[in-house]
Amino acid sequence: MDSRSIKSFFQVASLLMVLVALGLLGAIVTMHFAIHGAEVQVPTLKGMTVPDALSQTAGLGLNLSVDNRYYSDEVAAGHILTQSPAAGTVVRREWQVRVSESLGPQQVDVPDTVGREERVAQLELRRVGLNVGTTVHLPYAKATPGTVIAQDPPAHAQNIGQPTVNLLVAVPDTETADGYVMPDLVGRLAVSAVAQLGQAGIKATAKYVTISVGKIANSGPMRPPVPPGAVTAQAPAAGERVDQGTVVQLFVAK
Repeated sequence: MDSRSIKSFFQVASLLMVLVALGLLGAIVTMHFAIHGAEVQVPTLKGMTVPDALSQTAGLGLNLSVDNRYYSDEVAAGHILTQSPAAGTVVRREWQVRVSESLGPQQVDVPDTVGREERVAQLELRRVGLNVGTTVHLPYAKATPGTVIAQDPPAHAQNIGQPTVNLLVAVPDTETADGYVMPDLVGRLAVSAVAQLGQAGIKATAKYVTISVGKIANSGPMRPPVPPGAVTAQAPAAGERVDQGTVVQLFVAK
């Protein structure tokens, strides 16, 4: 092969290499835009009405679902309280965005269902706009089988989070207990908390702790953050399932 042929060969080879490189570069650029073109930024939904949020997320190719509804004194009913993922997060289209909706301030009074037959208690809760949450059955000889022996939150409770009441229902001693869902006892007087647990056959111990005093106001007497004798923490935590073999630890303000 003469020098002219060799030169032509290398020119053709170089051209092919350039064409291959351009092709790869084009593929990379196309893939980049394809990937990033399918990504969107999650908008700020907090404070919006649910229909407006549905419209905005649908326009971005996102799926919106209302996971929970809570009472709120700050956010009007029908508006969004929280969202996940947070605003500004970059996600792919068709991503699921979950929000919680405000029910506005709590206006319903939690009825006292203790001593009521289970079905009657459920009907009474629904009648006032509350949902029946977890219903747990527990052998309890001191109550008529099928009646409510405890509820969470308690009757006439204020500042509850959700419109849901959990019930503890008595069953005959021959049945096996399916557990007890721990109520939120923080803020309640220890005497009342221990009595409520004892009613369900759950033992509790109290450990008294010193609570630091918050920042002193410019005027008026210095006040502790919680009243003496009130529960400041609990173990197991609210919502956990326990049984009659569980000993609940209450931390109580001195």
